[in-house]
Amino acid sequence: MRTMVRIIFLRLSFLCFMNNVNSEICKFLYNHWIKSYKSQRSFAVDHNIEENIVRKIKASALKIKDYNIPVKTLAKICEAKNIKLSDFFKEVDL
Repeated sequence: MRTMVRIIFLRLSFLCFMNNVNSEICKFLYNHWIKSYKSQRSFAVDHNIEENIVRKIKASALKIKDYNIPVKTLAKICEAKNIKLSDFFKEVDL
């Protein structure tokens, strides 16, 4: 029983940590990159992602709804900005 409780606790702790990381990534993207664009659509087009993804990032940044950003999406955004994913994570300071 104790082992089962520990496993459940560790999984929940990991999920909470991941939600926090996703939230921080979305906040950074929105506050530093998306907000400066004239529209969400123009950001989406310039970064080769769908506009609904930009809306999900914004909603997560504003704590309206959680969004687990895929690494593939993050890679597309970083590629369009001409930065490596590793440099992005250093900039976000995670």
